[in-house]
Amino acid sequence: MKKLILQMQMSVDGFVGANDDHRWQLWEWGDDIGWDEELKQDFNAVFAGIDTILLSRKMAEEGYLTHWGNAAKKFPADPFYAFAQRIVEVRKVVLSDRLKTSRWERSTVVSGDLPREVNALKAGEGGDIIVFGGAGFASSLIAAGLVDEFQLFVNPAVLGAGRRIFDQGGFRNLRLLGSKAYACGMVVNRYAPAQ
Repeated sequence: MKKLILQMQMSVDGFVGANDDHRWQLWEWGDDIGWDEELKQDFNAVFAGIDTILLSRKMAEEGYLTHWGNAAKKFPADPFYAFAQRIVEVRKVVLSDRLKTSRWERSTVVSGDLPREVNALKAGEGGDIIVFGGAGFASSLIAAGLVDEFQLFVNPAVLGAGRRIFDQGGFRNLRLLGSKAYACGMVVNRYAPAQ
């Protein structure tokens, strides 16, 4: 069975988004990348094992696919941007009750019934499924118990307030799968729900 992997950047104090306009992420998806080479390689390795990206309607409409499609074209020979090419190549599934058809390449729109649609994706053949948020979508997936692995990219920043992803889900024990610190200051913690 395929896994649903939730990958999110967060602050040391557990926020995935700032209330104020702070530059807190080592890489905010532009050309200024504060990640070290080892982190870049490990990030790309995750994409090698996935064959589906799960997106909320909001994330799709706000330009996620266009942004990374443009990055794949802009940096075709840069090994770091191999993940952007992978985003272009793999299947994308957009959950929405508002959209009826997809306007993005290699993407499908399915109903917004999270448990039914995610469990159907997990039952399919192939590589794992990855999701990147936003905060509300991630919270809903967590609350529904659908996330099989959390990959939390902890940036060296304390926000003090902001958006969280674990507020709706209630108490849960997690099992540590791995933790790795990088020279740039990022720590990536991987967890699975405790059985």
